[in-house]
Amino acid sequence: MAIEDNPRTREQYGQELKRRREAAGLTQEELSQRVVMSRTHIAHIEAGRRRPDVEDARRLDHVLGSGEFFERFLPVLDGRKVAEHFKGALEFEDKATEIRVYAPKLVPGILQTPAYAREVLSSGSSPKSTEERDNLLATRLERARILDNSHSPVVWALFDEAVLRRPIGSPAVMCEQLRHIVNLGESHRIRVHVLPFSVGYHALLEGFVSLMWFEDLPPIAYVEGLKSGRIWELPSVVRDCQVAYDHALGDALSHRESLALFKSVAEEYEHEAQRAQHS
Repeated sequence: MAIEDNPRTREQYGQELKRRREAAGLTQEELSQRVVMSRTHIAHIEAGRRRPDVEDARRLDHVLGSGEFFERFLPVLDGRKVAEHFKGALEFEDKATEIRVYAPKLVPGILQTPAYAREVLSSGSSPKSTEERDNLLATRLERARILDNSHSPVVWALFDEAVLRRPIGSPAVMCEQLRHIVNLGESHRIRVHVLPFSVGYHALLEGFVSLMWFEDLPPIAYVEGLKSGRIWELPSVVRDCQVAYDHALGDALSHRESLALFKSVAEEYEHEAQRAQHS
């Protein structure tokens, strides 16, 4: 099939965007203004360094009069199974040199144990077949392998206390999960901070956010809601997210205090698991 009909790689996709933009007589700056993206983002897409999200692709189709072309032929990543709204963020996660994530409700995917991840995937609102769950679980565990490198990416994990207190699965599952994070924190692989309930309202209370930095690309912010997610690369938006993160981090417990809280709550789950065994 001809390239203009089916661009399957980011490079081909970018070449096709450039061809259609130039055919429309638009500069990158002119196109960026019409589709509400930065010129830098357009340039990265055309160079094959980034992919648009679904909403970006729809706006490109609308402005360039390409039907549903750019939406339908978003680049296939590498066959890994993830939620549709997370595909773009997954690609960036692999390349990041630093990740700062805020977790309001659940342990972030790269920090999940197999048992915890299995409970999350089994308890979702959308029914999944065993095969779907297994594929999603395999990808989630593969994502955690970025922590096998002892130096990169640098990871800051900021947790709402609710993540520790909300039981996902059995007490034994929670105990294992919290101690896994303690081990990562004590080995200095990640920085751990907890926003205790006593803080009340804080700058990130409204949702999940992940900030990522790269060697040769501008930083991005990934913001997620219920079955939706958006990658932001506009400097003003990324800066706002970073400021909110920094403000929330200022309200959080120190790394040492946070690890102590993780240990304490893990012990509570351990005692609960032991009581369940003897009842």
